[in-house]
Amino acid sequence: MLKTKSRRKAAAKRQPKRADSETEKRILDAARAVFIRRGTAGARMQEIASEAGVNQALLHYYYRSKERLSAAVFQQLAARLFPTIMGILGSDLPLDEKIDSLITTYIDNLVQNPFLPGYLLSELHHQPERVAQFLGAVSGGSPGDKALLVLGKLARQIQEKVDAGLMRPISPQQFVVNLISLCIFPFAARPMLSIVMGMDDAAFTRFMEQRRGELPSFFRGALRP
Repeated sequence: MLKTKSRRKAAAKRQPKRADSETEKRILDAARAVFIRRGTAGARMQEIASEAGVNQALLHYYYRSKERLSAAVFQQLAARLFPTIMGILGSDLPLDEKIDSLITTYIDNLVQNPFLPGYLLSELHHQPERVAQFLGAVSGGSPGDKALLVLGKLARQIQEKVDAGLMRPISPQQFVVNLISLCIFPFAARPMLSIVMGMDDAAFTRFMEQRRGELPSFFRGALRP
């Protein structure tokens, strides 16, 4: 009997925590949808509350302000790309494999989250300090120091290719920006591309799947001496 009562008490204690966790997740999911749809500046807490199916007071209880909620959404979305990309670029993979892996990772993620680039670019434009805070948290140190290590490794790999006559000289900064830009641009410019090229959602997805296959050889070809 005592054991049964203890189990009931333990279950009763766990239930509110589970409900709290589910409510917080629902709020965060709703905020992500509204921020991506409206942008942080255009989003309203009441719209987020309605999307989550909670009252506005509960929204403020969990996140206090739109700024805190926006920061939580940014961190959640940035976590889908930034650490993985930094991990690929800073890894011991050969340079050609880094190109393949980065393109596949970027395009596969963005096909699933096509409005992510526009949201992240807008946030970084208006809140540039967020990326430093986020990268510092995930790397456990200064994001500048982490970037220097990654760029240093890329520079050595590029120089090895140049010395072997397989690649023309290029700075690691230009290498990274060129590669990421080729992945991001179609998503950031999707509304324009959809109109100009007459692509619906299914056609755009097919276009990006084709691009994922063609982009590695295109990028490597552009770097040949």
